[in-house]
Amino acid sequence: MAEADFDVAVIGGGVVGLAAAASLAKRSGSVVLFERHDEFGRETSSRNSEVVHAGIYYEAGSLKARLCVEGRRMLYELCDEDGVPHNKCGKVIVAVSGAEEAELERLRSVGAANGVEGLRMLDAAGVRELEPRVAAVAGLLSPESGIVSAHDLMDALARRAEARGADLLRGAEVLGLSS
Repeated sequence: MAEADFDVAVIGGGVVGLAAAASLAKRSGSVVLFERHDEFGRETSSRNSEVVHAGIYYEAGSLKARLCVEGRRMLYELCDEDGVPHNKCGKVIVAVSGAEEAELERLRSVGAANGVEGLRMLDAAGVRELEPRVAAVAGLLSPESGIVSAHDLMDALARRAEARGADLLRGAEVLGLSS
């Protein structure tokens, strides 16, 4: 059993762990990240949808909504700064019947209350113009939604953490801790 002396330990080298290590290394003493696998992101982070959510679906004003909107902005900024492949391609949420149009308006209202930029209601022709193969009576355009390469994001976060002095240990499973 090895002993180590450090100020902060981060356990897990997925997107969240790497982001925490990069942030903590910027303002803390010694930071060590332990990842039990030989590569980062071998679990949840490598199996996500890679979708960048705009913040439309969360309860208006909730902490989750605020963090989603702020995090999305920060993520796009990080991607631009570090050359992480991403595409702010937007998405269209559609109503296929008149009965579903009220839900689109509700989502637009919630998204607007959460600070999501650029939400726009579309009629059937507007949906068809953007997505010719989609049959819908209406749509809600969310131009801030997008996709990101999770593995490239993790690589960028690892580089940031190491550049700030964090030690990133791969193949290092944590079996116990003591103070």
